[in-house]
Amino acid sequence: MKKILVISFLILSSLAVFASDLIIESKTQTYSDKEKKIKLDGGVKVKIDNLTVESPRADVSVRRNNKLDTATFYDKPYAFEINANKKREVKANILQVSLINKVVRAEGDSQSVITEGNTPIVVINADAQEYDTKSNVMVATGSVNMKYKDIESFSDKAVIVADPKGGLKKIDLIGNAKVKQEQNTSEGHHFVYNPITEEMSVSGATKTVAITDDGKKLTIHSDYQQYNKKQNSYIGNGHVKIWFDDYYAQGPKVSVFPDKETGKPNEVYFVGRSKIVQTDKDIIADKIRMTMDPKDFQAEGNVRTIIHNIDTKDSEDL
Repeated sequence: MKKILVISFLILSSLAVFASDLIIESKTQTYSDKEKKIKLDGGVKVKIDNLTVESPRADVSVRRNNKLDTATFYDKPYAFEINANKKREVKANILQVSLINKVVRAEGDSQSVITEGNTPIVVINADAQEYDTKSNVMVATGSVNMKYKDIESFSDKAVIVADPKGGLKKIDLIGNAKVKQEQNTSEGHHFVYNPITEEMSVSGATKTVAITDDGKKLTIHSDYQQYNKKQNSYIGNGHVKIWFDDYYAQGPKVSVFPDKETGKPNEVYFVGRSKIVQTDKDIIADKIRMTMDPKDFQAEGNVRTIIHNIDTKDSEDL
């Protein structure tokens, strides 16, 4: 039979303030005054507010002022929190829960899942994850892999901000970040994604590869890029370079818009002194517009054309 420990039952009278918020259940419970720990074994279940943690065994450290500090759960524990129709689940080799700050830390093969109804909308795998239940901020570190709807990302670190009901407000991907969406991929040092507006920005040696309907690649390099998912449009700033088929173009700023019928990236606008290279000629201008289907370009403003390696007439024709 499980023992139920409600904090007001402890001799540590100063813990009574938590009586309505914290319940600990397990088959056996022991307290060591020397170690300042409560040890729990067998079917451990801890509930604090909306958070529930389950594991085979755990221990709870006690401060010198007789306040419970941190609960550590071992042997692949499981934690969950339910808000409205959203559920957050966390699995790991070890879970630590600060009973004072209400911060959950998962270490070793950690996984977080947020479901809406019965549908998983976010799945995060990382070496470690830390979730602040007060601020609704989760930080994942080490080989972070996140799946959000049709977006999959990889990074060294991720910071996810949620609203009180569990909906996502902001996603930050930091360090060696890569985002895949359908056939398109983007890379950079720092991604910021707003799930509400569906806008994404990326900075630091950015690279985006978009696949056209006929399988050709549009590759964009720049210092900074911004992507609007609803409009399927790109903006690039700083040392912009674009490759497409036998096109190469470069300039200080570029905007890429989709074809109205196919919705795929098709129209490219360079602003500022820019250059487009095609086979044996360079075209330099203040503004350049290029399309991929049909493959055309238009240059305006101080246009200069350089044609390389012009063949001279044979001597017999002179």
